[in-house]
Amino acid sequence: MFAVIRTGGKQYKVAKDDIIAVEKLEAKPGDKIDLTDVLMTSDGKKATVGTPLVKGAKVKAEVVDQTRAGKVLIFKKKRRQNYRRTKGHRQHQTLVKILDVGGAKKAAPKKAAEKTEEAGA
Repeated sequence: MFAVIRTGGKQYKVAKDDIIAVEKLEAKPGDKIDLTDVLMTSDGKKATVGTPLVKGAKVKAEVVDQTRAGKVLIFKKKRRQNYRRTKGHRQHQTLVKILDVGGAKKAAPKKAAEKTEEAGA
């Protein structure tokens, strides 16, 4: 079973026991979080696509660590002008381990007796 979630303006395909790096979340290592922006779920046979979100679906995860991504260098240059500038940037990120991918819960079918009571009321 897998799901496609949205967090930090990006989309991730996740399954149970995956460890992903997402934009920084305000949580401490060891905290349990629920990711509720689920765009799609699939159990291998049937896929459920949300419009835009799958109603009632959520992904349970645990924060593993707060880290920073690798350095990205920004280099500016104007030829023949002796102009060179170098800057670096490291984005903050959160490592998250997926504990459970919960699909949308289907409502239990109503019994015949309940249907007749509703129709008579």
